[in-house]
Amino acid sequence: MSDILTRDLIDEAEGFGSPPVEPPPVIASSSDSRGRRVMMWWRRNLVLVASAAVILVAVGFAVAPSVFAGGDPLVGVPAQKLQAPSAAHWFGTDNIGRDMYTRVVHGAGLSLTATLSAVGIAVVVGSLIGLLSGAVGGIVDALLMRLVDVLLSIPALLLSLALVTALGFGTVNVAVAVGVSLIANFARVMRSEVLRVRRSLYVEAAFASGVRWHTVVRRHILRNSYAPVVALAAVEFGMAVLAVSSLSFLGFGAIPPTPEWGSLISEGRNYLATAWWMTTLPGLVIVAVVLSAHRLGHALEQRESR
Repeated sequence: MSDILTRDLIDEAEGFGSPPVEPPPVIASSSDSRGRRVMMWWRRNLVLVASAAVILVAVGFAVAPSVFAGGDPLVGVPAQKLQAPSAAHWFGTDNIGRDMYTRVVHGAGLSLTATLSAVGIAVVVGSLIGLLSGAVGGIVDALLMRLVDVLLSIPALLLSLALVTALGFGTVNVAVAVGVSLIANFARVMRSEVLRVRRSLYVEAAFASGVRWHTVVRRHILRNSYAPVVALAAVEFGMAVLAVSSLSFLGFGAIPPTPEWGSLISEGRNYLATAWWMTTLPGLVIVAVVLSAHRLGHALEQRESR
């Protein structure tokens, strides 16, 4: 009997000193981990998503303005002039009773069309200059880069102002002037990428194997050099919006009463003391579009640099 009690006490003592048995780990389900990853991505890229939303809304204003604002931007009600922002008039009314929100929405069409045209001109012409300069080299490279240096030596806004003064008034002339002022930036970026790709082994091998020069440039050099230009186009889009609005503010854009973002600010500057919304709210729309374009452009640049 005593032997049995002794063995029981020894067994209890040994069991008391042994480490506790841990429960098996709980494995999270795939749906939980996927949801956690989605939430983390949204937290890290909240500003990027908001920027993309702003650009999409601005594009929607330009493509289908009647969907966002069904009123007539040219017709006003004199009895409702200079009313502050309210539920009936989100951006208030101007000095002749026109709804400012409607004018901002309908003004996006001309402003963004001129901006896209300017960026398109700069991308095409600047990329061609950079491609020829980097691929041909020699005297062609020297001459083209001296032309680019001349363009870079003149401030972009001053150059576009001089060009639009020579070309005349109108949205098309504003787009051409702004596009020419942006050519040098695209030419520089394209040339640097072409020189980098030109020294690659597969390009040297293509030349050594007897492939025609224009074929190598089209299939190998151009195809591997345009990505940074696309990222730069997103950044320069914001600058082009600002330049087009500045020229429109100075009176070089569309003829009144056609709404443009810059001209809306110009019309409201005489009423800053009594109707601040006529200038402030269209200006905030321009600021939002410019900052959003810059954020998207920098995101593309970071992705290309990885």
